[in-house]
Amino acid sequence: MVEARVAQLTGVHAVSALGRGADAQLAGVLAGVPAFGPVGRFDTAARRVTVAATVPEVATLPDELTAAIDAACRAAGLDRAQRTGCALLLAVHGGPTPGPAPAVLAGQLAARCGLSGHTRVYTSACVSASTAVADAAARITRGDVERVVVAAGYLVEPDQFALFDAGRALAVDGAVRPFSAGRRGLLLGDGVAAVVLESSAVRRRGVDPVATVVGWGRAGDAFHPCQPEPGGSGLARAVGGALRRAGLPPQSVGYVNANATGTAQSDAAEAAALRRALGGHADRVPVSSTKSVHGHALEASGLLELVITALALRHGELPVNAGWLAPDESCPLNVVTNCPQKTEATHALTLNAAFGGANTALLVGVG
Repeated sequence: MVEARVAQLTGVHAVSALGRGADAQLAGVLAGVPAFGPVGRFDTAARRVTVAATVPEVATLPDELTAAIDAACRAAGLDRAQRTGCALLLAVHGGPTPGPAPAVLAGQLAARCGLSGHTRVYTSACVSASTAVADAAARITRGDVERVVVAAGYLVEPDQFALFDAGRALAVDGAVRPFSAGRRGLLLGDGVAAVVLESSAVRRRGVDPVATVVGWGRAGDAFHPCQPEPGGSGLARAVGGALRRAGLPPQSVGYVNANATGTAQSDAAEAAALRRALGGHADRVPVSSTKSVHGHALEASGLLELVITALALRHGELPVNAGWLAPDESCPLNVVTNCPQKTEATHALTLNAAFGGANTALLVGVG
């Protein structure tokens, strides 16, 4: 019998205001101390909100991405020769930036890091990185390729900061409070991450995978340019698709790292989506949003949160939902509050949603 191909995470690396390296991300989300502080990278004097979760002494985005890709490849045990022919899927902002255009940047990163295969760029806002992971996993499980590198990056900059501030999306109280009563909005945060996904043939190299991407789902609701469909229909379909692809029931989900940005409408819609997709299990499954400590990294969110979710599941401890004040009747979920929660779960969902009604769900497994 031919063994089914699966997409395994063999090397991971991430940088955020929680610190540098994958271990720093896990330690940060388990500590549950938000990393938000005054923005010193540019002038915020004219803004309603003046805080974000930024990395001190950060390099340029191309340099940070190069370092992240190299670190993830080293963690996966890949030397320069083994990177030859490897594809790079890159999630970055698609608008005007001080650096090279996204497609040019992808080519430069591939050359700098020794990845001589195909490159593809994802600029679909907050689902960019999770969409790239889904595509990478699909290519591996189909047998098209043996390995793919996915990288993503967003560093808080004045243009997007101004747009979110002008749109009154940023939390004026300086805290992100997902699913909580009294939540006031989101806060931005730096995020740079890279992962190596490989087929199950990687076992021949003696590498111990961090986790396996066992399912993924994508769905659109096309309800409104900025607002989510109140019933969570699109996100619920994405979750259902991930479960079906994995061949697992809702009860197999032991944790959800929610998209939850701390905004009133999106958090309520996500709670509705989870109840729609998981049924009665939504009352029991632990849920938190790590954006409450590292902020919203826009195009990089999906990859940063995938790394955190996989490491937390492997570690057996679930991140706390920081900023919690009190339950909100519009978000009837089992939110992890006060302190991290021990778990023996083997599967977890990480969810992302974007303007325009785009929704993604990644289902990861360990053990």
